Amino acid sequence: MSYKILIVDDEPNIVVPLQFLMEQKGYEVRIAENGEQAMEAISSFSPDLVLLDIMLPGISGFEVCQTIRENRSLGNIKIVLVTALGRDIDMAKGMALGADAYITKPFSNTEIVERVRELLKAEE
Repeated sequence: MSYKILIVDDEPNIVVPLQFLMEQKGYEVRIAENGEQAMEAISSFSPDLVLLDIMLPGISGFEVCQTIRENRSLGNIKIVLVTALGRDIDMAKGMALGADAYITKPFSNTEIVERVRELLKAEE
């Protein structure tokens, strides 16, 4: 079974390598550039995991995370916040809103691949 990953970020220099990395690992990948597109893609694509930036145009990643967690039918989606916001308070807020993991930019490819693999494996 191929897992589906939604990458939500408005920076091509983050999206392109992440997409390549995830596809290289055999995941089916879709991209959303803002919170509105993310919510549409979650409905139509039904991802297993979302790599979610916090600072997005329009609806923030925090709001997307909260919306996913408030919808019981989406409860199985894993959420990894991938953001430049590295303060303890931002991490605490992200985890309190229901994120499964919090990775700060710049991140190592190995770290993000391992975290995604661990979270998806936990679902099996």
